[in-house]
Amino acid sequence: MGLLTGFSTILVVILCGVGLAHARVLDARSQRTLGEIAFFVASPALMVTTISEVEFAGAAVNLTASAASLAAAFGVYVLLARRWRQGVGATVVGALASSYVNAGNLGIAIAAYVVGDITVVVPTLLVQMLVVQPLALAVLDRRAGRGTGVLAIVRRLVTNPLTIAASVGVVLAATGWRLPLVVDQPVRLVAGAAIPLMLISYGAALRLSPLPGRTGHTREVVAVSLLKLAFMPVVAWAVGTGLGLDGTALLGVVLTAALPTAQNIFLHATRYDVGTDLARESILVTTVCSLPVALLVAVLLG
Repeated sequence: MGLLTGFSTILVVILCGVGLAHARVLDARSQRTLGEIAFFVASPALMVTTISEVEFAGAAVNLTASAASLAAAFGVYVLLARRWRQGVGATVVGALASSYVNAGNLGIAIAAYVVGDITVVVPTLLVQMLVVQPLALAVLDRRAGRGTGVLAIVRRLVTNPLTIAASVGVVLAATGWRLPLVVDQPVRLVAGAAIPLMLISYGAALRLSPLPGRTGHTREVVAVSLLKLAFMPVVAWAVGTGLGLDGTALLGVVLTAALPTAQNIFLHATRYDVGTDLARESILVTTVCSLPVALLVAVLLG
């Protein structure tokens, strides 16, 4: 029931975006504006509220297994992209689509309803938000010509709103501090808009763009889907088992690895105007196909 609830919730909101675009309430410009609001305001607020409430104790093995599966899928796509002679930006987007899971929305729902413990997705959230995302955005910034030196890279990392928000969340979680109520309540209010904005923007993009398979990226989408839904969960299971994980802990790690590509990959692709077709189609295919994969994982390891 948790799997069906999580997936159906996401699909309904995406369909809202499709409907708004079909009715011409949203056009390409307004769809991009929604993405910009999510990137600069709502998503950073969501990161602060999500990370600030996590518990770090006992997460080392989970962290290792999650990071290993993510790195393996990311690395394999980079190797394939080099063989296909893809540009840097498209390679980064494709690698993110192959490895960056929807842990913040669908992952939390599935962890709560299926595993019974939302902390199993926390290590993946931290690796993605504090390591993978800042480095990927630094590369995309550099591709966009926003400085190439070491100082420029550091400046981009420490001024990116998502990186700042993730860092604030870690400080709050590590120290036990809480934001003053007058700050906390507006942040939580804005954070609640992040996922709907991403999903509606994505749904509008589906309606306003060519149908999947017509953009010339079939090879890349197939590779992303296989890496995301088959290779990554297998690596997570192998590493987790090798490190002694079992029971619900192992189930949580493998289920998290089997989650579909996160919607914010499309947000980044749109923001930097690179790989948007690949990101859009990869999210669609992995979201549709990940339900049976997740059900299989739950049956085998549950």
